[in-house]
Amino acid sequence: MHSLERDIILDIPREQLWDFMATPANLNALTPPELNFRIVSTVPEKMSNGLLIEYLIRIPLFGSWRWLTEIKHIREGEYFVDEQRIGPYRLWYHEHLLETLEDGRTRMRDKVTYRLPFGPLGELIHELQVKKMLDNIFSYRAKRLRELFP
Repeated sequence: MHSLERDIILDIPREQLWDFMATPANLNALTPPELNFRIVSTVPEKMSNGLLIEYLIRIPLFGSWRWLTEIKHIREGEYFVDEQRIGPYRLWYHEHLLETLEDGRTRMRDKVTYRLPFGPLGELIHELQVKKMLDNIFSYRAKRLRELFP
């Protein structure tokens, strides 16, 4: 089992960041272009518990993958989870937590718990590529959020 945690602090109200994060179509703006990310299911304007989102994503050296996630455990304005139902990981559980800091800024904390398939081979692939790829994806995401909310 692997985990990745990231925090970003933005100088905007929590409600504004929540509105952005709760809009499924905005995921496009936070995904690096080289992943050719594309939502293929119909998505509502705002997420809800049990929402299934299907998309295609290109993983370097591994081709395109269909990925189906379920949005769950929503606490309006504060927290939600996206959990993989079908996709490249054996397990993918991504927690998003938003909190207002004393100075009025907002901290968004991402915690991803994941496991790759293929046993020892999956562990080797993790060390050689996946770990760095996920780090790059979340770095890109932080950069884009800072651009969108300077």
